[in-house]
Amino acid sequence: MNPSEIGNTGKPVTMHVERGKIREFARAIKDDNPIYFDESIARQRVGGLMPPPTFTMTLGFWEDGRPRPLLTYDVRRLLHGEQEFEYLAPIYAGDVLTASARVADVYEKAGSRGGTMTFGVLETTFTNQRGEVVLLSRSTLIETAAPVKKE
Repeated sequence: MNPSEIGNTGKPVTMHVERGKIREFARAIKDDNPIYFDESIARQRVGGLMPPPTFTMTLGFWEDGRPRPLLTYDVRRLLHGEQEFEYLAPIYAGDVLTASARVADVYEKAGSRGGTMTFGVLETTFTNQRGEVVLLSRSTLIETAAPVKKE
């Protein structure tokens, strides 16, 4: 990863927020909140059937399978540092989201065990079928100076 990659963008990906997939995802993460399962309760409490906050991480299932690296890195040295979700509007079952990713930042820090760590921040903007930005997702990747060793 290097600062020259700031601004790189990926091909937009469209995902459908399906009622059944919301239920499957909620079960998989063992969240029994009725807003993920019962439409009448969801309508009363939050306006409709909503997915769990991390549901958009399933975006990878909607891609066509071709790699689209926004950042170059050595996967042997890669760690997932942080994931952040900033919801700007509700997402409901039936919405069609388009996700557009870009490299927001690349910077370095000294590692606590020596060497340099390079951080890459990817920001994905999710827009619904009405053109409204509903979510900003930020993922921070960390490339260590050397491959992570198993101890």
